[in-house]
Amino acid sequence: MMKKITAILMLIVAFQGEAQSNANLLKHYEAYYKQMQKQGDVQGVINALTHLNVLEPNQARIDTLAVLYMNGGNHIQALNTIGIEKNADDSDMAVEVKAVCLQAINQPKRSIEHFEELFKRNPNVLVAYELADMKIQLNDFAGATVNISYGIANSKDELQRTFYETQQPYQVSVKAAFLYLKGLLTFKENNEANIDSAIGYMDEALKLAPHFNMAQLSKQALEARKNPPKKD
Repeated sequence: MMKKITAILMLIVAFQGEAQSNANLLKHYEAYYKQMQKQGDVQGVINALTHLNVLEPNQARIDTLAVLYMNGGNHIQALNTIGIEKNADDSDMAVEVKAVCLQAINQPKRSIEHFEELFKRNPNVLVAYELADMKIQLNDFAGATVNISYGIANSKDELQRTFYETQQPYQVSVKAAFLYLKGLLTFKENNEANIDSAIGYMDEALKLAPHFNMAQLSKQALEARKNPPKKD
C-alpha cells in the first residue's frame, strides 16, 4: 500500500514539475518574443511564436505566424501553418493568408473561394481586382464581369494597385487597372470580333496611367494581332 502511495506522490510531483517547467518556458519565450519584436528580428519572432504554439497552441498566434511567413514570401510555410480549407470560424487574417498564398502558388480555384469570403466580409475594389484577374484566367467571364463592374463603379482616384512585371514595381490607379482587365476580358470573350474594343479599353487605361506598362504591352500585342506584318 505504501509503495502505491509513494508512486502516486512521485507522479504528482513529476506532473507539478513538468507544469512548472512549461510555465517557465512560456515566460521565457514570451519575453524572447517581445525582445525580437523590439529588435525587428523577423526570424526571431517566427522562432518565438513557433515555440509558444508548441507549448500552448493559440489561434491568434498561429494566424500571426502565418502572416509573417506570407509577408516573407514563404507561402508554402504559411499554408502549412494555417491550412488551406475554408473555415467559417477563420479570422479575416487567416482568410487573407489562404487567399494570397494559394494565389501565389498558382492555385486560383482554391484561392478564389477565400477571396470570395474576404469580399463577402468586407467588399472592396482590391479584392474584386484579384477575383476578376483569376476568373479571367479560368475563363469565368460572367464572374469576372461582375467583379470588374463593381471595381470600376467603386474606384477612387487615390486608390492604387501595384504591378511587379518590371524591374521597378510601379502603381496605377485602380480604375486604370480594371479598364486593363476589361480589355483582357473583352478580347478573351471573342478574340476576333472584339479586338478593337479591347484596344479601346487599353487606351482608356493608358489615358489614366500613361506609365501603365502592362496595358501598353497588351495594346501592342493586340495591334500586332490586328495588323500582322505582311509576308514578302
